[in-house]
Amino acid sequence: MTKNRYFWIAAVIGLILDQVTKYWTIYRFDNVGETIPLIPNIFHFTYVRNTGAAFSLFAGGAGWLRWLSLAVSLGLMGFAIWGPRLREIEQLAYGFVLAGAIGNGVCRFIYGYVIDFLDFRAINFPVFNIADVCINIGIILLLFASFYTPSNDSKRRSQ
Repeated sequence: MTKNRYFWIAAVIGLILDQVTKYWTIYRFDNVGETIPLIPNIFHFTYVRNTGAAFSLFAGGAGWLRWLSLAVSLGLMGFAIWGPRLREIEQLAYGFVLAGAIGNGVCRFIYGYVIDFLDFRAINFPVFNIADVCINIGIILLLFASFYTPSNDSKRRSQ
């Protein structure tokens, strides 16, 4: 597992942050929809249960979404174990995607919905969570990695 160690580090850190913040949310709030304004009308913590995917697409689809999360998670872990040694940025990217897939997958399997709480009201954005942030960071890193080609010196150092 040391072949792609940054993959595992990103996955574990992202998953722990996600699960701790969701745990805090369900124990801090008594009711769905309850909110704590940190910066009124700009940023709040708001307890939301999402039975769908991103932006509440496929609402009520937690049944098949839990299996999709599991399949993506197992696929990424298999890729990290049996695939090639990835560049560090790719390891981080896939690790963050794994953290998000497992984080939201755990919610879907345990509760039948995903716990969301980050509420940016200034731009009227859907409420989301740390797992969603991890997935987006992973996608951004993958996009960056696809346009970034390491120089010959850094290729030689990593061999």
